[in-house]
Amino acid sequence: MQSHLPHLNPSDATIRVGALTVRFLISAEDSNGTVAIFELVVPCGESLPVPAHSHERFEETIYGTEGALTWAVDGAQIHVGPGDALCIPRGAIHSFDNKGSKNAKTLCVITPAELGPAYFRECAAVIDRGSPPDHALLSNIMRRHGLKPI
Repeated sequence: MQSHLPHLNPSDATIRVGALTVRFLISAEDSNGTVAIFELVVPCGESLPVPAHSHERFEETIYGTEGALTWAVDGAQIHVGPGDALCIPRGAIHSFDNKGSKNAKTLCVITPAELGPAYFRECAAVIDRGSPPDHALLSNIMRRHGLKPI
């Protein structure tokens, strides 16, 4: 019988999506599909590089660790800074902007783990092709991964 010992950051994978950096710590494969966790770094002046969206199959919880992001959730503006937590429920339309003067870092928790590194790699491939990105192609990628672009 093979032993599966736990280890730190089993999914350690860093993905650049335009100006943003996504570092996966735990993916569905590491948690039997229960949770995906990644760090998100958003430089000052940057925003979500894909359309505002919702998702029906999972909640997304945001925990601020550095700087601050302004989240738009169902029309409400919510400032998330260090030590703040925001749970985005299934079906809520959301996006974010870094309106601050320094980079923001958040920890993002997806439950269950319906979203993983493949989504971010596919988006990165489209965004890195040039500006402006092909929004129709991004929307198709989003839909395939359980997100509903608005």
